[in-house]
Amino acid sequence: MQVDPKLVALRRGLLEPLVLAAVESRQRYAAEILAVLQEANFPAQEGTLYPLLSRLRRDGLVHHEWRESPSGPPRKYFSLTDAGRNQLAAFREYWNELTHMINAIGR
Repeated sequence: MQVDPKLVALRRGLLEPLVLAAVESRQRYAAEILAVLQEANFPAQEGTLYPLLSRLRRDGLVHHEWRESPSGPPRKYFSLTDAGRNQLAAFREYWNELTHMINAIGR
């Protein structure tokens, strides 16, 4: 099924808040974040996720800690910073406003 390019652009803009939401309640490593997104039917790929995680870390929205892995090399586990929590809360508030606007105008 072909998706409208306008909807693809909208979906692309959702990646950052979805990644923040994925680490909101517990620390996750990149492969877990990717799995959570894919389970929600969000088409994310490693090639997009890793640069985004690096940018979110540089922007102070997430931090990471290294942990030993039982099945290989150590892994970076990501979690939200206070700034990341604030950013996610702001996104949710704005998203609710947009949803309300669309519903109000459309009815």
